[in-house]
Amino acid sequence: MREALSRLDALLPEGSSTRLVVGGGAAMVLAYAHPLATQDIDAFAAKGGLSLGELDAGAKKVAAAMGIAPDWLNGHFVTFTHVLPVDYATRLRRVFDGARLVVDALGPEDLLVMKCFAARDKDRPHAIRLARLADDLGVVDRQLDLLVSKRIPGAQRAADYFDDLRDELDL
Repeated sequence: MREALSRLDALLPEGSSTRLVVGGGAAMVLAYAHPLATQDIDAFAAKGGLSLGELDAGAKKVAAAMGIAPDWLNGHFVTFTHVLPVDYATRLRRVFDGARLVVDALGPEDLLVMKCFAARDKDRPHAIRLARLADDLGVVDRQLDLLVSKRIPGAQRAADYFDDLRDELDL
């Protein structure tokens, strides 16, 4: 992943500046050294830089050169970011710092909110790891409570998943 990001950084126009925020498996691998068999990077572009659409041609060149999937850099998870706390940016972790491209990963609390919404059995080990890495599980509690109060679809299930996780870990 770092090699792909480095190659993409080298392809960006001189004088440009782009910041990506990554989540999902890429964040687990890049920021938290969690072993996963994933090669794609779920990301969204922060305001003020190039968009993922503008990065697409360069990402495809990187894919061809490295023999990886052409959609290795994708924005699929942006549709789920509406569940993130408004202050998620205060917990970002820098995972790549290139000449033109900077990449930050979501903090463990914010990734955990998203994992709770997914509520998949296959994500349980990730959720456990994130709960142990989190500095403040209150962030997760407060965000899930807020989303339940706003009647966001899936919020109650996410809150129940988190409660079960805390019981399991005795947190």
